[in-house]
Amino acid sequence: MQTIPILNLLYMLFPLIIVSYFYYKWIGNSIEVPLATLRMVGQLILIGYVLNFIFANNSMYLGAIIIVFMIAVSSLIALRNLEDKNLRSYFILFISIALGGSFNLGIVLSLTLDLEPLYRPEIVIPLAGMIYANAMNAVALSAERFEKERRVLDYEGARSIAFKASMIPQINALLAVGLVSLPGMMTGQILSGVSPIVAVRYQIVVVAMVLGSSGISTILYLLLQKLKDESK
Repeated sequence: MQTIPILNLLYMLFPLIIVSYFYYKWIGNSIEVPLATLRMVGQLILIGYVLNFIFANNSMYLGAIIIVFMIAVSSLIALRNLEDKNLRSYFILFISIALGGSFNLGIVLSLTLDLEPLYRPEIVIPLAGMIYANAMNAVALSAERFEKERRVLDYEGARSIAFKASMIPQINALLAVGLVSLPGMMTGQILSGVSPIVAVRYQIVVVAMVLGSSGISTILYLLLQKLKDESK
C-alpha cells in the first residue's frame, strides 16, 4: 500500500473546518474540534513510534501495561460525561470496561484466531484498542443516559433506556455492514491486497467482538450500578 504524502493529508482539513465552524456557530465552542484534531494527530504520531518499539521488543509484560493503560484512559474518558465524577464512579467504569473487553479479547485470541504463541503484539494491541474503545463508547453512552433517567425513573426503567441507547450504534453497525459500509479492517485489508473473501472473515470477527465487548461491558456497568444503589 502506498504511503500518503503529508500534503495529501492536509486536504482532510477542509471538512473538519466546516464541522468546526458549525460547531462554533451552533454550540458556541470554537476550540473543541480544532483541539481534538490536534490531539488526534499528536496521539497517532506518538503511538506510531510506541508501537514500533512494542513490536520490536515483543514483551508480554509491556503489552499488559499497555492494555491496562488503555482501560484506565478509556474509563477516564467515559467519566467526563458524568456529573457524579468520583473515584467510585471511575472504579465501576474501569471494572466494566476491563472485564467486558478482556473477556471478548481472550475469546478472539485463544479460540477464534487460535494464536500460537498467544501473545503477538502486532495482533493483540490493535485488537485490544478496538475492543476497549468500543466498550468505552457504549459504557459512556449508557452511563450518561442512566444518570439522567435515574432522576425520574426507578432502576429497572433507567436501566432499560440506558442499555437500549448504548446499543443503538452497535446494532446499527451490524445492520449496515456490507450494505452501507465496508468497515475499517476490511477496507484496510482489501487496500493492502487481501482477498475480499478472507477480509470478510476477519471483519465478522471484529464486528462480533465489538458488539460483544460493548454489550457485556454495558451490562456489567448497569449491574454494578444496581449494587451501588443498594449500598446507599
